[in-house]
Amino acid sequence: MEVLMPDFTAHRHPVLAVRCPECDRAPGVWCRRPSGHRASDLHQSRKAEADRAFVDQHGLDASVERDGDGWLIDPRGRTGIRPGPEQAR
Repeated sequence: MEVLMPDFTAHRHPVLAVRCPECDRAPGVWCRRPSGHRASDLHQSRKAEADRAFVDQHGLDASVERDGDGWLIDPRGRTGIRPGPEQAR
């Protein structure tokens, strides 16, 4: 069985790349409240799952960044602006 990797650039929000563990909404579908109404924000458990999946797929240094109407994966992420060990003193 082939495991598909989430595409963090395919949806209007990168967190939508993973299924929600709380409301069981499929990738690409916004979270729902227990009442069935659309949630105003994505569930925290979904955000945590998206973070875990993103790091597993792209590494700790990578980031996903807005690019006009879409998203880009930057493998270097914010490493270029982080202070190095010699700058942290």
